[in-house]
Amino acid sequence: MSGTSTAASRLRAAADGANRWAVLVVLCLSLLLVALDATVLHVAVPAVTEDLRPSAVGLLWIVDAYPLVCASLLILFGTLGDRIGRRRVLLLGYALFGIASALAATADSPGVLIAARALLGVGGAMIMPATLSILRQVFPDRRERAMAIGIWTAVAAVGAATGPVIGGFLVEHYWWGSVFLVNIPLMAVILPVGRWLLPESRGESDGPWDVLGALTAAAGVLGVVLGIKRIGGREGLTDPATLVPLLVGAALLVLFVRRQKRRTHPLIDIAMFSRPAFTTAVGCIVLAMLALVGLELIAVQYLQLVLDLSPLETGLRLLPLTFAAMAAGATGSYTLSRVGPRRMVGWGFVLTAASVLLLTLMGQHDRPVLLTAGFVLLGFGLQSTLFGAYESMLSEVPAERAGGAAAIGETSYQLGAGMGIALLGSVMNAAYAPGLSRVHEEGVPAAAGSAASHSLGEAYQVAGRLGGPLGDLLRHTARHAFVDGLHITLLVSAGLLLLGALAALRLPRVMDCTEVKGACEDRTAAVPEQATARHEALPVQAADGPGPGTRRVALPSRREPAEATGSGRAAH
Repeated sequence: MSGTSTAASRLRAAADGANRWAVLVVLCLSLLLVALDATVLHVAVPAVTEDLRPSAVGLLWIVDAYPLVCASLLILFGTLGDRIGRRRVLLLGYALFGIASALAATADSPGVLIAARALLGVGGAMIMPATLSILRQVFPDRRERAMAIGIWTAVAAVGAATGPVIGGFLVEHYWWGSVFLVNIPLMAVILPVGRWLLPESRGESDGPWDVLGALTAAAGVLGVVLGIKRIGGREGLTDPATLVPLLVGAALLVLFVRRQKRRTHPLIDIAMFSRPAFTTAVGCIVLAMLALVGLELIAVQYLQLVLDLSPLETGLRLLPLTFAAMAAGATGSYTLSRVGPRRMVGWGFVLTAASVLLLTLMGQHDRPVLLTAGFVLLGFGLQSTLFGAYESMLSEVPAERAGGAAAIGETSYQLGAGMGIALLGSVMNAAYAPGLSRVHEEGVPAAAGSAASHSLGEAYQVAGRLGGPLGDLLRHTARHAFVDGLHITLLVSAGLLLLGALAALRLPRVMDCTEVKGACEDRTAAVPEQATARHEALPVQAADGPGPGTRRVALPSRREPAEATGSGRAAH
């Protein structure tokens, strides 16, 4: 009982004082490391290949073990944190992440590196939903929570975008293991600081934790993500190694949903998906990540293979996207309170589609001003979309369900990323290959032309082996085919983004803050402490508000003046 009282007092102290912003700093640093590790290895792959000599399958698992394991365990650890304490799960994740980083940095074989990357995925799955659910707890006022989520989403974008930059610098000046080694001193600082500063919080703990359901969800997500990634790796949908994981994963997820509907104390409250705002927000996260990751992958290939930039130069070219995302996150709270979730998410999609259409003007030669403008619009538009979607999703659920909701949001994030690589990568390959179908008529051997049609990188390797005029011809043709395919892929991406803008019409028009103490506008009166206790016990009722998903709570009639500062907390 005393432990519960201590945890509750720590939570109130974090939520009511300036300490909650220090908590946000710790949570953002945690997320930054997890996001960095998702992309930092990409530019180190050639060095890893040269040093460890993994097989083609081994190299694939070195790259994919982290996101696969992380995505599959998000629901498990998100709901576990609701039961045993989110802070406890987060601190365990810190420790495991540091240990796995040391193991990866010193790996002397492909098997050890794959195991270390899998352990990093376990640590990442413990960290990601915990950061978002703790954020939901320590920022009960929606206006402040919107600002915190803006910073949180901006940090995630910064981590993912600067991963290649940091990785390129470390690989060029040190060795590939250094991309993991940088995690250790940071985790050594964050772990004791987090243990001292972060508040403990739990959700509903009635009934036993559904271990079987958690494992079913983990296996289902793993199968679906693995199948999607194989499609993105140019494996056919009818390939048993692709089709079987997809079907088994989908079947397990269906069983998981049916199991949760029958249980008195489910892991995930499936009723959350009956709220249009929640379901739409999750769908918008998937679509936004589909566009972002797919476009970043193709942009990196264009910058390195067409414009012949180094990995470090490529990372620096993507920095405008990062800065724009930071700006969108910093101003997101203000924008959301002024225009509402529907317009913010919808116009974010439209702005992103416009930036994608602008990038169709890219050609064989470098146009830095065009690329910078396109990346700025892309970063700002997508970050606005992700911000509005995450804020709407998290605000649609009660605080005690924050862990499960955060896990759903992060899983949709990972699924969107995998689908982006699979879908846009498949479109790119389908548009690129026909451009090389006639090179044999110019004298290029049929086998060489077939190999070159797999990817632009492989075409360059084949052209190098051919040499002479035929090699130059193949290289020139492949470059043109890649740029033509890039334009088609960008048009498809723009169409998907506009579909996202239409989907956003199901979000609420305004940012409704009546579910928490305080409100988004200074004129909203505060509720006395005694009335607030009664208010919090009242059931949430649907309202005929200005948009779907709007919720309103019947407030006590007795009110007292709000604080002059308009902080959203009750005056005492």
